[in-house]
Amino acid sequence: MTTVWLVDRQFDSKGLVRLTYATEDGERMHTKELAEQRLVTGDGVTAGREVEENALGESPADEIERFATEASKMAAEHDLDDRV
Repeated sequence: MTTVWLVDRQFDSKGLVRLTYATEDGERMHTKELAEQRLVTGDGVTAGREVEENALGESPADEIERFATEASKMAAEHDLDDRV
């Protein structure tokens, strides 16, 4: 398992939320889509997650630095299961 941290949250016009989690070095990422309504009625969004290595993809080259900065900040300020 690999620890990843929330680095981006995007809402679309269809009521979906795309959550992007990344490793602290910003090199690898994991995305999760869920219905916007689940943010209200579900468990919410956590600062970090543990994911299988095969669920990780390479981060876009132009996002690695930003993802690393955001992931490191989340790791320093939150526990893995903090709701954010």
